[in-house]
Amino acid sequence: MKFLVLGGGTQGSAAAFDLLRRDQDSEVVIADLRTDALHPALQPWLGNRLATVRANATCEWEIAAAMKGAAAVLCAFPYYFNHDMTRLALEAGAHFTDLGGNTAIVERQKGLAARAREAGLSIVPDVGLAPGMVNILAQGGIDRLDTVDSVRLWVGGLPQHPKPPLNYQIVYSLEGMLDYYVTPAEILKDGRRTVVEALSEVETLEFPDPIGRLEAFHTGGGTSSLPARYEGRVRSLEYKTLRYPGHAHIMRAIRALGLLRDAEVEHQGGKVNPRRFFIQQVTPLLTNEDGDDLVVARVEAAGERDGRPARIRYDVIDYHDPATGITAMARTTGFSLSIVARMQARGEVAPGVGTPDEVIPPDAFVAELRRRDIQVEVSEPPEARGP
Repeated sequence: MKFLVLGGGTQGSAAAFDLLRRDQDSEVVIADLRTDALHPALQPWLGNRLATVRANATCEWEIAAAMKGAAAVLCAFPYYFNHDMTRLALEAGAHFTDLGGNTAIVERQKGLAARAREAGLSIVPDVGLAPGMVNILAQGGIDRLDTVDSVRLWVGGLPQHPKPPLNYQIVYSLEGMLDYYVTPAEILKDGRRTVVEALSEVETLEFPDPIGRLEAFHTGGGTSSLPARYEGRVRSLEYKTLRYPGHAHIMRAIRALGLLRDAEVEHQGGKVNPRRFFIQQVTPLLTNEDGDDLVVARVEAAGERDGRPARIRYDVIDYHDPATGITAMARTTGFSLSIVARMQARGEVAPGVGTPDEVIPPDAFVAELRRRDIQVEVSEPPEARGP
């Protein structure tokens, strides 16, 4: 069975690694503009069950050629390629999944549902950590309750050894992270979709040692289509990013100073883009070559079961793997993508287009995470059980 991974960066490499390790009879092809900088963890398979092909995401005939014969396509290209890659996968007769991150593009992908059903193919966008893993866990919590009042998702990619002033290290695209810090977030409030400011409504949460206390604040993108699905059915639904305390205060000040503005401004007779300048200046300071990051995620659904108050909580904590050099962010994101692709290739996902919370069974997904040593704790906090 052939899997095609579009994009050989951090997330695509992690997905390819997991496919090669889990499917002993599978063949994996990585398509990218660069094929000379594979992750070291992939080297043992190169020339055997792993091949690379040079392909430009903007060149449809190159991508179509790479897709030929693939059972499933995993897209780790930037989100704005996802709709075109979906269309090409349908034309190639391959299942398709991607990292998503843009709800408007997901809606366009859903417009291809009839074609996918007719072809007997499944399309699953928005499959990463958030959106992706945590949306499936949210659905798991919803499914365990008779009625649902609130759903809350908290996710953070963090350094194991934070350094001031931001106490942060780059765990994925810094450009993408900063975009989340300026883009309003969509939530459910009083059962209706509402837009709130990024970096707003800071709260604190406690996690087991050595993590301890973290702060959380609104950012966009993580809820995917959950607010639209549950509008009028769930009173409150929101997603927040987790960081070490004090991060939001500093980033709000940086934003207020105009340093996250993504548009050219006049400067000493020339033009400069403040956000690109900011990224250039801080990247060396926020880069950790050791990659020793961690991922923290918590998902809670609260409501009633059997006539009593109940709350279902999922906790996920994962760490950089020194044996493979794969970061926690890549493990939780890339492995989520590969898990879904394997389900699709095995015929376990119905034909059509659906986000992971709509089409992926939560219990089966959690079992797959645990097989990869990504620990998921499911609990019912005592204070929510009622008398």
